[in-house]
Amino acid sequence: MLKTVNSALAILKMFTREKTVWGGRELAAEMGLNHTNVYRILETLERNGFVSKDPITKQYKLGSAVWELGTIFYENLNVQEMINPHLQKLCDQTGESVFFTVLDGNETLMLTVIEPENKVKFPVTAGSRAPLYVGASYRSILAHLPENKIEDILQGELIKYTENTMTNPDDLRRDLQQIRNNGYAISHNEYTPDVVAMAVPLIIDGDILGSLTVAGPSYRINKTQQSEFIPLLQQTRDTVQWNMKKYNLTL
Repeated sequence: MLKTVNSALAILKMFTREKTVWGGRELAAEMGLNHTNVYRILETLERNGFVSKDPITKQYKLGSAVWELGTIFYENLNVQEMINPHLQKLCDQTGESVFFTVLDGNETLMLTVIEPENKVKFPVTAGSRAPLYVGASYRSILAHLPENKIEDILQGELIKYTENTMTNPDDLRRDLQQIRNNGYAISHNEYTPDVVAMAVPLIIDGDILGSLTVAGPSYRINKTQQSEFIPLLQQTRDTVQWNMKKYNLTL
């Protein structure tokens, strides 16, 4: 029974932003599982609303039950009530996009995106995921993980998303140390071309939970603005940390 539950959860995790639809046999082949067992699990998930099956193509996509659970999870965080107003204030102060990113296993999860009106928007949405080694938002988290976990990440696959993506483990180690020394991270065109990002870690009782980021097009953010934005980021982070501790908010 436990093995079946693990397989069902693994199947659900195969539905990503990059791959939203799967055929049963295609899914079984990708996961290296028996296709009969995969179909049985998919049928059970479909009966319970976790996936839906297209009657014509016979392919599967996530169902409404996943959305309902995600909504409950998000509402229980009290993010909108307790944190988003401070992120909106930071967005108004800087005139740039503000991201609230949390640690989720060996990846990051974009929990909240606040964007300025009437300005260039980025292809980043709440719920998107990214690896820990690329860009300021994510390395500001990686820098505060245990050393063994950092090495696991650095010894894994390091994909080059742009020509500026840092993929050399020694360069990354030096940058992580600099982040710890400075208390913030800056990246230029690493994950998204022509974007400058500044991020600070969100730490509660010694544990790294995530990061806060201000990001914008490189033509709008020069070095002077970077130096002005970082103190605002740190002030917002301090306020968010204080609220999370006071109201016992968990991620």
